[in-house]
Amino acid sequence: MTTFDSTKALLSDLLREINAGKIQLPDFQRGWIWDDDHIRDLLVSIARAFPIGAVMLLEAGGEVRFQTRPVEGLEDKVPKNRKPERLILDGQQRLTTLTQALSLDKPVRTRTAKGKRIERNYYFDIRKALDAPDSLDDAVVAVDANRQLRSDFGRRVDLDLSTTELECQHLHFPCNQIMNSDDWEVTLNRVAQNQFGSYMEFRQIVLAAFRTYQIPIIQLLKETTKEAVCLVFEKVNTGGVPLSVFELITATFAADGYNLRDDWFGSKAHNVESRKQRLEQDALLKGIEATEFLQGVSLLRTHETRRADIDAGKTGKQVRPVSAKRADVLQIPLSAWTQWADDLEAGFRNVARFLRRQCFYDRRELPYRTQLVPLAAVLTRLGDRWLEPRIYDKLTRWFWSGVLGELYGGAVETRMANDYEELLIWFEDDDLLPRTVREANFQPDRLNTLRSRLSAAYKGINVLVLREGSKDWYWKTTIKDLDAEEIALDIHHIFPRDWCLKRGIERNQYDSILNKTPISYKANRKVGGEAPSRYLLRIQREKQVALNDTEMDELLCSHALAPHLLRKDAFDDFVEDRRRRLSRLVEVAMGKQVVHISDTADYEDGIG
Repeated sequence: MTTFDSTKALLSDLLREINAGKIQLPDFQRGWIWDDDHIRDLLVSIARAFPIGAVMLLEAGGEVRFQTRPVEGLEDKVPKNRKPERLILDGQQRLTTLTQALSLDKPVRTRTAKGKRIERNYYFDIRKALDAPDSLDDAVVAVDANRQLRSDFGRRVDLDLSTTELECQHLHFPCNQIMNSDDWEVTLNRVAQNQFGSYMEFRQIVLAAFRTYQIPIIQLLKETTKEAVCLVFEKVNTGGVPLSVFELITATFAADGYNLRDDWFGSKAHNVESRKQRLEQDALLKGIEATEFLQGVSLLRTHETRRADIDAGKTGKQVRPVSAKRADVLQIPLSAWTQWADDLEAGFRNVARFLRRQCFYDRRELPYRTQLVPLAAVLTRLGDRWLEPRIYDKLTRWFWSGVLGELYGGAVETRMANDYEELLIWFEDDDLLPRTVREANFQPDRLNTLRSRLSAAYKGINVLVLREGSKDWYWKTTIKDLDAEEIALDIHHIFPRDWCLKRGIERNQYDSILNKTPISYKANRKVGGEAPSRYLLRIQREKQVALNDTEMDELLCSHALAPHLLRKDAFDDFVEDRRRRLSRLVEVAMGKQVVHISDTADYEDGIG
């Protein structure tokens, strides 16, 4: 299907339509930002008939409706209720520049190359243009809002163009008269008739270039989908800020009179409380993105339409799928937002409650943000039922399967939708496991390669150790309690790095999660770079600690460590033993066997 037309249009015709409000901007377009240098360059390019690139317009009147606004500078000129016929998708900066410089009877509000705000009126110096028609850069003159060029800190007027008569006397042609110079010519003929010949030569060279200039137009048809508009906009605006789904939906809702930006970010002017700020009152929801919230709304909405299709007797492809993909997120109507937004907000708060039960206390600890979206949607559907032991256990198993199976990295919109729908089914039928639970797999050798604290599995295993009640070696209280009291914690080597290096142990062995555990800064200072057998004794003998061997061993066991191997400085045996211990934690969390451990294995259990 053809989605666009291509043609050319006279610059004069485009400016006429822009000034009449027939061509406007969709509200998701950013503001005009070109500086004085860009404006001059554009004027010179057209004067010399150089190409300035194509403009992309979207035909209005289709299913895709946006809040619109006039091109900057025309806010008081275009009637408020004027509905545009076309919208500018690409070429905003160029068309706004030409509108302001060529069409308006007021200074152009621009800025210097360093960002200082200025007001400028633009002229062509006719004499310089005729002297060097092949190099017009010096012929473009910019004067201040009073149409004067000053020096000596504004004390001296070097050029005064404040009246039409003065413009004519100095032979400086105003750019806002380029498309229609009749009145200016009358004044020129009156005050400087002897210069009329030079002006006519300038008119043939420069003004004719503007008046006959054609700009290539790519016009998207009104049948173009919202997703296609979003994708096209992102492709053609490679130099700007990418257009987000939120921006596009905001412009769509605005066409129905609803300000989504105020809803999400709040507005003191409109006395609207910020939904984002309400959510971020919980530390685990800090940094939540509008797009994540919209994905949750999409899951809830598309699940409802899917159930309606099934109830109506539809089958196969007639049944619309549950989806969090961008194409479907972009189709969220205002009615769906108003139906689900408040309930989903409560669902996200319950996500934070669920995470705390799993021993997550800071957003930095979360393995995947993406996994929170289907979880929030599911909890929205469940209400308080998520606290029922049978449902809670299944949610826990699914969550850890996604984390330890490392299944929620990258593009996961399909997994989000599948898990959301399949979790709701699993709650009612024990035999119908979600595919994330079925597919999750953890190989014990993966522990050898977990070295980055940003890794989802790394974060997950660290929290599994914490939720077993691991206690600090110095403060003798649980790590999670220390964290709540804001005592500095970090993940440190159990066999110190310096000790390992002196014995030729390679980094890929000593730097993995198998040789790391969370302890306080106080405990870490006591560790130093010595062997475990030495620093453990030093910690025990510390006056503030005062632990016997049995008490110290209990602290070590709470970290899934084997005390007797630490006291023997048996690095290799310690690593293999800890692999078994961490594998056991993973196995319990995922609810499936990870590794076979012999019942007669010679090591302390210590994980309870």
